[in-house]
Amino acid sequence: MQFYYGDKMPLRILDEGEFWKLQEAEHTQVIRALVPNLEPRFTQALQEWEQALSRTQGTFVQYIETWVRMGQFTTPQFYQQVLQLVQFALQQSLAFIGLLNQLAEESEPIRSNPTAITVLNHIRRESEYFIGIANALLYGTN
Repeated sequence: MQFYYGDKMPLRILDEGEFWKLQEAEHTQVIRALVPNLEPRFTQALQEWEQALSRTQGTFVQYIETWVRMGQFTTPQFYQQVLQLVQFALQQSLAFIGLLNQLAEESEPIRSNPTAITVLNHIRRESEYFIGIANALLYGTN
């Protein structure tokens, strides 16, 4: 993400958050489809994560709609809410990576599937990318 968006930067980070939460939710589906014999506890965990990530993605969409409607009259309070959402999304991505790590360590169907390991590593890198973007925005505002 480029950081030359000026007063549109909060809208840009909302776009990024919406995109990456959608990606993470879809990644839960990819893992389940790739490893149909995944242990039931992990299948359930991925289904729950899909719902949680989708809710966060929906919140990003709501914030985007609010930002666009407010236009040039955006308040400092709303901007603080945006930063809080970004912080929440960052923590959520860290926790999601924790699940990915747990899958890699504890799931025999994943450990015995080289393609699944490659995909899991790719998914982890994508979530780490979003964490980097979120950190850049948050540290840039302090």
